Amino acid sequence: MSSILENKVTRKHISSGSEFEKKISYSRAVVDGDYVFVSGTTGYDYETMSISDATVEQAEQCFQNIQKALIEAGSCLDNIVRIRYIFTNKADFEPCWPVFQKYLATAQPAATMFVAGLLDEVMKLEIEVTARLNVS
Repeated sequence: MSSILENKVTRKHISSGSEFEKKISYSRAVVDGDYVFVSGTTGYDYETMSISDATVEQAEQCFQNIQKALIEAGSCLDNIVRIRYIFTNKADFEPCWPVFQKYLATAQPAATMFVAGLLDEVMKLEIEVTARLNVS
């Protein structure tokens, strides 16, 4: 009989330094078992502490932020198995398709798109992903 300790999963929390992580008590990403769960990620550029007004530019920045978290976790964009897009305006979805193709052509994850309000009106989309860890 295996013990609980033998089955214990090592959990790793990854932070982007966003003020919201502290205020709301969450992590940018969590590694649990063979998977990385990346929280809903917006197009906020943490280096310049700014966000573009253009939805397509926000989509680009979302993937840069997600990629950074995945690399820190020991994964990559090609390992994404599930993606959820949340847009504030459904008309903004199709113009972002070339960005999705650019970053997801290899992964081709299962995908869902929602239309909903986001925390700040300047945020036009949020992207959440689940990825597998790099496996040798």
